[in-house]
Formats: sequence, C-alpha cells, structure tokens
Amino acid sequence: MTRTLDAHWIGAIPYGEALALQERLVEARKAGEIGDTLLLLEHAPPVITLGRGAKENNLLLSRPLLAARGVEVFDTGRGGDVTYHGPGQLVGYPILDLAPDRQDVRKYVSSLEETMIRLAADHGLRAERLEGFNGTWLDAHGPRPRKIGAVGVRISRWVTMHGFAFNVRTDLSHFALIVPCGISDKGVTSLDAEGIEAPTLEEVGRRAAEHFAGLHESTLRWRDGAP
Repeated sequence: MTRTLDAHWIGAIPYGEALALQERLVEARKAGEIGDTLLLLEHAPPVITLGRGAKENNLLLSRPLLAARGVEVFDTGRGGDVTYHGPGQLVGYPILDLAPDRQDVRKYVSSLEETMIRLAADHGLRAERLEGFNGTWLDAHGPRPRKIGAVGVRISRWVTMHGFAFNVRTDLSHFALIVPCGISDKGVTSLDAEGIEAPTLEEVGRRAAEHFAGLHESTLRWRDGAP
C-alpha cells in the first residue's frame, strides 16, 4: 500500500494548543479529510502530563506549587503515568489511521521506540528497549539504565494521537518534580547530558520524521507550520 506522511515542524507551542490541534486532526483523519500526519514540536511553557494510569502522588509538588514555578499540569487521555515536556525536548505526535493493515498496537508502539533508537544512533549512542518498561533507554541492561525517550499513546477507532518525546537538550532538573512514568529507581538523560552536541531541534525533528516514515513505508512530505 502506497502511503504519504505529512510531517509538520511547529516549533514551540503550549501543551493545551497542541492537544486541541491533535484532537481536531484526529477527527479529520477519522473522516478521511486528511492523510497520515506527524506533528513535531517542543512544549513551552514546561508541562507535566498525567496519563490514564497516573498516580497523583507521582507529582512531587502540589499543583499550585507547580503553577507558581511556571509548570503547567494536564490530565490527558493517553496511556501511561506521569511525564514531563519542556523546551529542548523533541515531541512527535503522529495522527495515523492504522486501519486496515496496521492494526497492531504493540507494533505501532515499537515503531515509536525504534524511531528514537535510530535518533540516538544518529548521534553515536546505543539505545535499546528495556523489558517491562516502555520508551528508549541507554545502558538498558547495565548498571545505570537511563531513559532518553518516552512513549505514550491513545488510539481511537484505530486513529492515533499523542506519541513520543526525545530529550535533546531538555532541562533534566524538571524531572525531579515528578516520579517519571512512575519509575523511581532509574534515571533520565538527554543528548546534551551525554556530552553530545546536537544540531537544532528542527534538524533532529527532520531525522525523526525520516526514520518514522521509513518504518511505516511512507513517502515523507516536510511542511513548515501547523496544518
């Protein structure tokens, strides 16, 4: 099946605006008004999101105290627990119709992880999956496993939303405000923290789009700005 993926570089955008955009595009994709779409962006101001399985005690500060620090908090419909998004982190939101021949949730999530494994490899880092945990990890089976990329998705009538977050030059101190993904005994990292002088976030986004399109056997069309 021939597919096309429209990848849009949006840049910095508040979480609420990006969520509303996703919801609009999901309805358009269900109606067949648009094709497969990938939104690439970073969130500013910083935001903590809670998935369907989130525990409130994984927020280590109260919501009023987080607001006082300029950190937004959103309850979302994605899977998973608590995570952080902020400047310097590449976020990808694919809006794909997985029907009729890609109706495999595990395989779809794996494609998000593989996109970030290949992004890490682009910068000389070996990232892997870690059994029992989602996302993409460095030193996954060594003494100091640390997550460089997170995954959280929602699929409705086989149309996807939410997606992946890859730490490029993220302020990792903000992860201390939460128990990331409910995991208290493993760390987080970024390209910057690993001593990698990464290109611009947009350039990392372009590589992510190329990897993701290849994994979904799609022809990539790059777009600037929101759809």
